[in-house]
Amino acid sequence: MLIGKLAAETGVNIETIRYYERIGLVPAPPRTTGGHRAYDEQHAQRLTFIRRGRELGFSLDDIRSLLELASRTNLACAEAKDITLSQLTEVRGKIVSLKKLERALQEMSGACQPGTNKPCPIFEALSSR
Repeated sequence: MLIGKLAAETGVNIETIRYYERIGLVPAPPRTTGGHRAYDEQHAQRLTFIRRGRELGFSLDDIRSLLELASRTNLACAEAKDITLSQLTEVRGKIVSLKKLERALQEMSGACQPGTNKPCPIFEALSSR
């Protein structure tokens, strides 16, 4: 299949597919006699794996490791679990940070009283050190 069809089937942007090829996450496909890249189902499966991994927040390095582990036997499952647990820890840290951010935004917006002659507390909060 050509790159446009591959992009449509996998939900991965054409430029992203080319980037993944350049960095070696996706093997370069053979070319047609007209010079077009000719992708197959294995490319589509790999791109779906990468897209889903990115949606879950895995770094490209982690995805590269997971792809390597996926090509091994079942013994690689423990290593894949370690990578996933590390990502889970990172996500939990981001949740804590996002909850703090949410509270700060609630406080700032709650202190705002449009229509009064008072200085806007949002601008003050953003300007203060």
